[in-house]
Amino acid sequence: MRLFRILSLLLVVVAPSAFADSLYQVEMILVRQNAEPQLNSRPAPENWAVDARQGIEKISPPRLNNIVEKLQASGDYTVLLHKAWEQNLGEQAVKLKITDGQEQFGQFPIQGTLDLQLGRFTRIDASFWLNQFDSNGSVIASEHLSQPDVRTKNNQLNYLDGGHLALLVKITSLTAKPPSAPPPGLAD
Repeated sequence: MRLFRILSLLLVVVAPSAFADSLYQVEMILVRQNAEPQLNSRPAPENWAVDARQGIEKISPPRLNNIVEKLQASGDYTVLLHKAWEQNLGEQAVKLKITDGQEQFGQFPIQGTLDLQLGRFTRIDASFWLNQFDSNGSVIASEHLSQPDVRTKNNQLNYLDGGHLALLVKITSLTAKPPSAPPPGLAD
C-alpha cells in the first residue's frame, strides 16, 4: 500500500512537467516543384485563417540556409517562402497565420496556416495559398497546398509533398538537453 502512495505522489509531481509546453524552433520552407505542372485552385475563402493566431511572435535565425541554397541551385525548385521562429508547443494544438507580401482585400500573395501539436509524434496541418492579383487587387489565380494530419518526428527535416507545391518543416527543441558523452571506459 505504501508503494502505491509513493507511486501516485511521484506521478503527481512528474506528470505535469511531461505534458507542459516547451520552447521549439520551427522552420519552414515553401517550394514550388518546377517539373510539376502548376495547378490552379479556388482562391482562399475569406475566413482562411479562422481560429489562427495573428502570426509568428518571435522570429529566430534560420538554420536551413544551406538547404535553401541547394534547392535554388538545383533548378528543380523555386523557394517561395523561408521562415524560422520560436514557438511554445505542447499537447494543445497551436494554429498560426503565416503571410508574405502586401495584403489586398484580406488576401496576401502567400498566405496560410500551420497547425502544430506535440504528442508521440508532432502533428502538422498545413494549408497554404499562392495568389496572383490583377491591377485592382482582386485574386485572379491561386495555387493551394493542403497537407492535413501529417505525423512527423522532431529534429528531422520533414518533406510534405503536395504535388506542385511542397513544404519542408523542421521542429527542434530549444529546451532539451543534448545527450551526454559516454564515460571514458565505455568508448572502447
